[in-house]
Amino acid sequence: MNGKMNRYVFRKMARSTLTHTFLMGVAITCLFPIFWMVRCALMTNQTVFVDEGLIPHHLDFGNFARAWTEGNFAVFFLNSVVYTTCVVTGIVIISSLAAFAFSRLDFPGKNVIFYMFVAAMMIPLPGSFVPLFVLMTKLHLVNTRLGYILCMINVGLSLSILILKTFFDKMPHELEDAARIDGCSKIGIWWHMALPFARPAIAVIVIFNALNVWNEYILAFLLLDNSNLMPLQRGLMVFQGANGTNYPVLMAGLTMAAIPIIMVYLFMQKYIVKGLSGEVVG
Repeated sequence: MNGKMNRYVFRKMARSTLTHTFLMGVAITCLFPIFWMVRCALMTNQTVFVDEGLIPHHLDFGNFARAWTEGNFAVFFLNSVVYTTCVVTGIVIISSLAAFAFSRLDFPGKNVIFYMFVAAMMIPLPGSFVPLFVLMTKLHLVNTRLGYILCMINVGLSLSILILKTFFDKMPHELEDAARIDGCSKIGIWWHMALPFARPAIAVIVIFNALNVWNEYILAFLLLDNSNLMPLQRGLMVFQGANGTNYPVLMAGLTMAAIPIIMVYLFMQKYIVKGLSGEVVG
């Protein structure tokens, strides 16, 4: 009996060790490029290819200041913050209202309209840029902040509506009936009950769309020519063209571009798996 127990414990420990070793290897593989980027950002252009140590012998924090000022990073960074905040807020509001309507209201053509949103997810993202650009040109919104924000909201709506509708379908009807008895309107039910109920889904939507807007380049390249309107990724390409041989300053710019989205992910990571699996967080 003891021998069988010992073999069982040994196999369990062996499987756990192998699993954790594999996961640690994957984590190191994913994190090492970020570490190397930060490492290069703290070196000088003379030592970036000479210093072979993991930790630089001489740290140069001035690269971040040079990237921020000389590379116009302050403007690009602020633009990306504004675009990301406006787009994510717009997507959460519009998609939650639409998903609540698809889930809780009855109106003609509801299923047809919903399936059109789902079908829109099958269109490759670059394929939607041409009609968006034509539409923005006719509306005279090319090279404007409003035009870019509206386009990015349009890009993220379909998936967001699908995720939120899944959560709203699971909301107990008894809660909605109780709120209606208390005199709550449909908008009040959406605000006070549906949105808190769907917090995990909203967190997933915020992360995915924030990442999408923060890293978006092609649409910004098509719509924005003014350097004062460019988001961070578009500005990075302009910055790279001017500092292509100054690798530490370029890496400092990339580090500053990566930090905010990593912070958003770390802050909301507990909701990701539960949001994607459709679980409800209390």
